[in-house]
Amino acid sequence: MSPRAPIPTRLARFARDEGGATLVEFAIVFVLFLVFFFGLIDFGRMAYNFVVADKAMQVAARIAAVRPPACAGVPENNRRGTLIGTPPYRFGTSCGAARGICLEPAQATVTCQGNATNATAAEIWAAIGGALPGDARIDHLRFSYTFNPDMGFLGGPYTPDVTVELASDDQLRFAFIHPLAGLLSMGGANPATGAFTSIPFPSMSVSLPGEDLAHGDGS
Repeated sequence: MSPRAPIPTRLARFARDEGGATLVEFAIVFVLFLVFFFGLIDFGRMAYNFVVADKAMQVAARIAAVRPPACAGVPENNRRGTLIGTPPYRFGTSCGAARGICLEPAQATVTCQGNATNATAAEIWAAIGGALPGDARIDHLRFSYTFNPDMGFLGGPYTPDVTVELASDDQLRFAFIHPLAGLLSMGGANPATGAFTSIPFPSMSVSLPGEDLAHGDGS
């Protein structure tokens, strides 16, 4: 364009000039591609973490079902209940034969947090701690022992339903690596603190029928 061309002519030619438009379009598309690409990676990581944690809780419940209770106050044996019978039910009678053969504890469900001073909780944490979110602690584990009238026998080891839960309580979070929050900030948006950077890790639990809670002879 001649520098001596009238200003209106130069402005008109500038408005029609499409030089550099391809670069602008590429920049927009490339940013969207990065967001999509990192999003795929993040959701893959999230699914992997959830599956691994769920498997870890299955392992935790299996260990808890065959170890001494992680909570204080769990009975050791099935005591005689209110249904005495004539003659009295003999030791060895199935608790499920009739309601009241075995005594239901005053505290039907005993619940506690994981504690490193308890051998069972410490063993479980050593087995699964590496598979849980990085900010998880042993006290994020919750143990529950619930009386089941259909399990065990009179005079035998107390065999409750055993539940192990990873209680997130919104403290455990999965952190994204995608740059969406930064891109929104560059675009003038002001996302809320923590938005687009992490989400709460869900609580998950697994229940199994207890066995002899390590009161048997191991055979």
